[in-house]
Amino acid sequence: MIDVNYINPFIKAVRNLFETMIEIPFKLGKPSLKKDKQAPHEISSIIGLSGDVTGCVVISLSNEVAMELVGALVGEPVTEIDDNCTDAIGEIANMIAGNAKTDFPEGNNSISVPSVVVGRHKVSYPSGIPIITIPCKTEKGQMVIEVALKANSH
Repeated sequence: MIDVNYINPFIKAVRNLFETMIEIPFKLGKPSLKKDKQAPHEISSIIGLSGDVTGCVVISLSNEVAMELVGALVGEPVTEIDDNCTDAIGEIANMIAGNAKTDFPEGNNSISVPSVVVGRHKVSYPSGIPIITIPCKTEKGQMVIEVALKANSH
């Protein structure tokens, strides 16, 4: 099982983003093990990690939450999922990844530039690593943080 010291920084980074930058109230649900590799919502941002920890973190959003997040970020309402919106989702994921990395335990880790995928799809999670799914609820709908990481032995 992955060390919670690598999961908690992502939870903290998402909470920080929602509460300080975009001021959208949200609630964290209870983490559980994910059984399939299907993205739960229409838009997913996939962040790869390598180094002392390998795997990926997926932030999956409903269209409503994505538009609300991007609207809060750019300061004006967003009414469709277009290239600008997906770019902004990638930027939000980048901020989350960067913030999370600063809270990682000591070590050598690098985080990839997030890729954003629109549409329900399968995510290529690393094989043999449990996927922890953490549901989040906002007044605009649901999002999920999925963490599939493993520490590499030295």
